[in-house]
Amino acid sequence: MKKLILSIAIAVIGGIVTAQETTVNLSMGVGYETEVYYKLSTETETTFSAASWDIAFLRNDNLNHGIRINDGIGIEVFEASNNPSDWNSIDVANEASWTQLYNSDTQWNIGAFMQGSATYGWGEYNPVTHHIEGSVIFVLKYADGIYRKFINEDYFGEYTFKYATWDGTNWSSDTTETVSNSGNPDNRYNYYSLQNNQEVVSEPAEADWDFVFRKYTTFLDPPGQYYAVTGTLHNSNVTVAQNEETGAPDPNELAYLEEMNTIGFDWKAFTGVWTVDNDQKYYVKYDENTVYRLYFTDFEGSSNGNLTFVFEEVSDLLGFEDVSEEVSFGIFPNPSKDKIIQLIYDINTASSEENYIDIYDLNGRKVFYSNASNTEGFYSKRLNLSSLQSGMYVLTFTSGSKTISKKLILN
Repeated sequence: MKKLILSIAIAVIGGIVTAQETTVNLSMGVGYETEVYYKLSTETETTFSAASWDIAFLRNDNLNHGIRINDGIGIEVFEASNNPSDWNSIDVANEASWTQLYNSDTQWNIGAFMQGSATYGWGEYNPVTHHIEGSVIFVLKYADGIYRKFINEDYFGEYTFKYATWDGTNWSSDTTETVSNSGNPDNRYNYYSLQNNQEVVSEPAEADWDFVFRKYTTFLDPPGQYYAVTGTLHNSNVTVAQNEETGAPDPNELAYLEEMNTIGFDWKAFTGVWTVDNDQKYYVKYDENTVYRLYFTDFEGSSNGNLTFVFEEVSDLLGFEDVSEEVSFGIFPNPSKDKIIQLIYDINTASSEENYIDIYDLNGRKVFYSNASNTEGFYSKRLNLSSLQSGMYVLTFTSGSKTISKKLILN
C-alpha cells in the first residue's frame, strides 16, 4: 500500500521534486592525472595526484590489514617467489614464470598483495609473536618498464617492508621503511611512494567522501581479461543502488549494495565519441534515513578528464512514515527552494482524534500550525511557508496521541 501511496505522492508533486537537483562539473585532468573524491552532503570535492603513491596500507584498526597497488597509474604486481630467502636471487628475466595479481574492485580491503599464495596473501601468522610475517616476494612493474621488488616483512599495528629497484643490470641497495597505523587516524589507508621514498597522504578523511573518480583495473567477461577503466568507486561508509529510470525518483525497494564498484565505469561508452547513459540512476544511501540520487550527463574522456553529474537528496521519498497504524505521511519537496511544500498523508480509518501539523525552529519555538483532516482517505495538503526565514525546521505530524517528526529545510 505504501508503494502505491508513494507513487501517487510523486505524481501529485510532479516536477517540483526535480527542481532541487544540483549539477556538478569536475575534472580528473589530462590523462586522468588526478583522483577526485566527492561528498554529496557537503558538496565537497577533494583532489590528489594519481601518481603520488604506489602502495596503500589499510590502517583503520590493528586487527585488520590490507595492501593495495596503485593500478590506476599502470603498476602491475607479480608474485615472484613464496620463499623470502629468494630475495637476492630474484631475476626480471623470469617474469614469464611469475603470477600476476590484481586489486579487488568490489572490496577495499582486498588488494593485489592479499591475493598471493600465503595464508594472508603476503605473509603467515606467527602464533607466538602474534605478528604476520612476510613470506611472499612481489615484483612491481611500472608503465615505463621500471621493476621494483617488494616484501612486506612484518605487520603488527604497522607495516614494515623492504624494496629495491632494478637498474637494468642489478638491484639497488635495499630500502626498509615502516608505515604505522597511528598516522592519519581519520583515513582508511596510509600511502607510500616507492618512487620518491616517502609516505604521502592521498585520500581525504574517511567521513569526508562518498565516492572517488579514478582509473582502476577490472575483470571484463567477455572478453575475459583484466582491463584498466575509468570510473567511480564508492566509500564503504555508503551503499549504492542502480536503477534504470526516466521518471520521478524512487529510492524504495532497490538493492543497495556494498560492492564499491556499483557505480563503476559503465555509465558511459565509447563509440567513436563518448556517450553517457543518463537513464542509469544511482541512489547513494548514508543510512536508513538519508539517500541521494545521482546520474551522469557528460564525460569527455582522457583529453581533459571532464565529467558532469547531477544529484539531489531524496531522503523524504524513502516512504511514508507511520504515525499510527491508521495514519502515514510524507513531505515533498525537501529541501524546498520556494518554501512551498506538499504534505501527503493517508488515513486508513476515520477517527475522532485530531490530526495536525506543527513546525518548530531550532530554538524550539512553534512557527507554524495547521490542522489536517481525520476522515478516511488520501490527502495532499499544500503549505505556503514563505513567511518563514530560510533555514532548518522540524515538522511534526500528530494524530491523536501519536507524533512523528521530520527535518524540513527551506532555502
